Amino acid sequence: MAPRKAVDQELSREAIIDVAHQLFVEQGFQAVSMRMIARELGYSHGAIYYHFKNKADLFYAMIEQDFAMINQELAQLDKLELSREEKLKELLLGFIRFGLTYPNHYEVMFIMNDKELQHYATNAPEQSYQQFAQAVAALTNQQIEIKKIWSVFLMLHGFVAHYCRIGHSFQEVEELAMSHVDMILGMIYMG
Repeated sequence: MAPRKAVDQELSREAIIDVAHQLFVEQGFQAVSMRMIARELGYSHGAIYYHFKNKADLFYAMIEQDFAMINQELAQLDKLELSREEKLKELLLGFIRFGLTYPNHYEVMFIMNDKELQHYATNAPEQSYQQFAQAVAALTNQQIEIKKIWSVFLMLHGFVAHYCRIGHSFQEVEELAMSHVDMILGMIYMG
C-alpha cells in the first residue's frame, strides 16, 4: 500500500472519476475493480470507498457528471451573440468538439456497451438528447421534424465515434468536422 498522500493532494471525486473513465474505456467496466482504480491513483481502496459506496455508484456519478458537462455546453449557446444559423452550426460543431476533447467521457456516455451498466442507466442520456433536440428545433424555428433531428444526432455521433476509436483529437480533424457540419446543415436547410 502506498503511503498516505500529503493533505494538499487529498483524493478527490474528480480524480477518481478521471482515472475510472480511462480504465473503463481501456479494460471494460467488468474488468476494472475499485482496487485497480485505487492502485492507479496510488491510494488504498478504502480511500475510494470514502467517496463512492461501490463501482456502480462511481459509474452513476461519472455518467451524471459527463452529461452535466455536455448539457452545460449546450446551455452556453444562448449566451452567444450569433444568428440562429451560426448558433446551430456551433451547436453541431460543439458536439463534435466535446466528443473529441473528452473521448473517455464520450465513450462511457455513448459507446460503452455492457449489460451490467444498463441496469445503472440514468435518465441523463435521454435528458441530454431532449435538450439537444429542443435546441435544434428552436434554432430552426421548429421547421425540422423530430426524425430528422435524430438523424442529425446520429451523423454527429458517427463522426465522433469513428475519430474517438482511432484516437484523433478535435484539432487534428477540425477541418473535416467543419465540412461534416456544413453537409449536415445543408441537409437541414434543404428541407
